[in-house]
Amino acid sequence: MNNLKKLGLTALAGSLVASTATAGTLEVTGSASVKYQSKSGSAGTSGVQGNPWSDGNAISFKGSGDMDNGMTVSYVYTMTDAAFSSSSVSLDMGDAGLVAFAHGTAFGGIDTIKDKMPTAGEEVWDDQGTGDDAGVTDVGSDPSLNYKVDMNGVTASASYSRTGVGTDTSVALVAADLVDGAEFGIGIATDVTGTSGTENDMSTVYAKYTAGAVTVGVQLSEIDKTATNGDIDREAAALSFAVNENLSISAGISTVEYEDSSKVDAESTGVSASYTMGGMTFGAVSNKTDSFGGTAGSDQEFTEVSISFAF
Repeated sequence: MNNLKKLGLTALAGSLVASTATAGTLEVTGSASVKYQSKSGSAGTSGVQGNPWSDGNAISFKGSGDMDNGMTVSYVYTMTDAAFSSSSVSLDMGDAGLVAFAHGTAFGGIDTIKDKMPTAGEEVWDDQGTGDDAGVTDVGSDPSLNYKVDMNGVTASASYSRTGVGTDTSVALVAADLVDGAEFGIGIATDVTGTSGTENDMSTVYAKYTAGAVTVGVQLSEIDKTATNGDIDREAAALSFAVNENLSISAGISTVEYEDSSKVDAESTGVSASYTMGGMTFGAVSNKTDSFGGTAGSDQEFTEVSISFAF
């Protein structure tokens, strides 16, 4: 009897494994890159920051499966340089929308539209140093609950997360199909920062228009801080051009205005280019920020040349 029980349990376990395997799929993708970076300027350490050469790699596990009620469950786990980067679990309910729990990735709310300017590489303000994202409406990458639903050409999404000192909430509306070639978006958020529980109110609005190979965009953002004279406004504009199906170039500008009278406007400009051949991409970025952090005379420059592979 014991042998028969063992045989029956083994057969049952085998059938359970088989049914689980056929219920969904698991896909593994990866990327690898080699970069040469140069940083200089009075806003940080002058010259190249150590060895200008670096490499990176990422692995993503993506799984999905259909439920008996027609809904779809999806899972994504990404590692960058062998360390956790981001993860998400989502439930697609069809016309009723999508619910997701995400960690380290923007799935809903204002983070999904914090910078929607067209670019062939990096944002013009990026990689300049600590605080280079001043004026960008980002509520952070804490674990969050998200919801997203499509309504007649308009996508509405929201995010909710708890921190040790408060709650981060945000919503966003994006219209990508109402006007041919045009995309519009607006978002608002309340972000709790630091250990004091100080709340900052954020808002952003953007518009993009594509005509043939050219895409132009503008974006306005505001961060209203509780601290006196702490408000920050940001204006951005960019243009990208698809030379052909492989080569794209872009240029942009971003201006940050500080309410603090002791600071001046910080202006970031940059150009990017990318060339793709199958799974291989060559990239080049050149960014510059004048009056970095609102300090007159503090300028920063960043240049990067890279090659990346997707598998």
